[in-house]
Amino acid sequence: MLIETSLPNLMSNSFFLAATEGHTAPHVPAWVTGFFALVLVAMVLALAFEEKIHAKKSIIVGTFAGFCLITETIISYFLGEKLVPFGKIVLPNGHEIDLPVYIPAIDWGVITIILGASLFVEVTSKSGVFSWMAIKLTKTSGGDPWRLLIFYGMLTVGFSAVLNNVTAMIIIGSLTTVSLKKLNRNDLLLGFLLTEGLLTNVGGLLTLISSVPNIIVGKIAGISFVTFFLTASPYVLVATAATLLLARWKFKIHSLATDEEKQSASELIRSFDENEGVSSNRFFWFSVAVLSAFIFTLAGQSALPWDLDKLGMGFIALFFAGFMLLAYKNQVDKFYAGMDWDLLAFFAALFVLINVMEHALVLDLIGKGIAMVLLAPPQIASAVLLACSALASSVTDNIPLAAVLAKILDSMNTDSESPYWWCVIFGSNLGGNFTPIGSASTVVAMTIIHRQKLDLTFVGFIKQSFPFAVMQVILAIIYVLLFL
Repeated sequence: MLIETSLPNLMSNSFFLAATEGHTAPHVPAWVTGFFALVLVAMVLALAFEEKIHAKKSIIVGTFAGFCLITETIISYFLGEKLVPFGKIVLPNGHEIDLPVYIPAIDWGVITIILGASLFVEVTSKSGVFSWMAIKLTKTSGGDPWRLLIFYGMLTVGFSAVLNNVTAMIIIGSLTTVSLKKLNRNDLLLGFLLTEGLLTNVGGLLTLISSVPNIIVGKIAGISFVTFFLTASPYVLVATAATLLLARWKFKIHSLATDEEKQSASELIRSFDENEGVSSNRFFWFSVAVLSAFIFTLAGQSALPWDLDKLGMGFIALFFAGFMLLAYKNQVDKFYAGMDWDLLAFFAALFVLINVMEHALVLDLIGKGIAMVLLAPPQIASAVLLACSALASSVTDNIPLAAVLAKILDSMNTDSESPYWWCVIFGSNLGGNFTPIGSASTVVAMTIIHRQKLDLTFVGFIKQSFPFAVMQVILAIIYVLLFL
């Protein structure tokens, strides 16, 4: 669930948690693990009834996060066990610093990616570059909704593979909104945005570095970059096509059928002027250059020289956002005011809550429960392992879950060519499509949907996405059983 960030970030958070002074793995009673597992279920149910509770997601999750921190601290006191890693944090240079226990629990890589990418897109859009791209793409489609969905679907998968799914969703969501408003097809916007959100997690399967679970499992299993791409790409191609076809049927996104429809669309397209949103040619081409540099830098982040890769994707996003803000240095407060701080607060609170679940061994419990299926015959074990990984990832953090399952497989001396590795990879990525909190990109998609005043609740998302998620998981199971 949720976290799709760079390996340096992951290692940084792991270091902070492991390096807390005096903190060793405590003995956690089974009743404590069970209690916090029930709290996790309660939080998911509270989010499901968000509309009836009349509270923002950040308030709901923040309340549960605060409750978990207080409860785990009190339980630690009475048990005499250090469940919460209080104490000084030792930095790589040997220095010690005091930090509130919840600060290193937050994945700041994800927070900074969302903050930086959102600011960057918001400022860059003022140049007219996104409306220009959207109108160009709309013209290329001839105003045909189905063809436009194919274009945006392929672009979503490509961006998710080479950038990260959060940035991909922010950029594609902006382009899609412009295109459909120009075509006067706001009735299709919900279907487009939801489909794109689901495709970001499919695109995250394409390469070894597209998502953190891929990196974790690939490293432990010894899967090379080329092998990963060659193995995953056939599935990604089929799953993308199947998702687009299902979206076409479910959201009634049809091609222009009659000559009258085609003529009407053609006349509408001819009236479009991609330059109407460009107020300054100089700022426009400056934005194009910076946007290109932003995409290429993110795509090649792991290959940056002079240890710059260690700064992470979040820093890159913030750096380029700050660079673009120089053009509006006297008006930055307007861009800050337009940020979705509820979304950032939601993520921060969720990371804290999931961190508590890790210390209470809730994720270990889930991982060990899933691992028990390996006792079944290989084909049954593969299918159940993939499905259970997906379901668990839909409500928990897919990074520690993937790490736990990968360690279990490694301890069993699982061969690097075993399909079990791929079951964990497919499951941990695709599980994000079951719920609106299943991945960072689906959370962002929901935010864009609500910003456009489209009606979609937590339960409504599950109803809409469930057929897609089930289809993608079934296709993955078939692919693993027949070809791996």
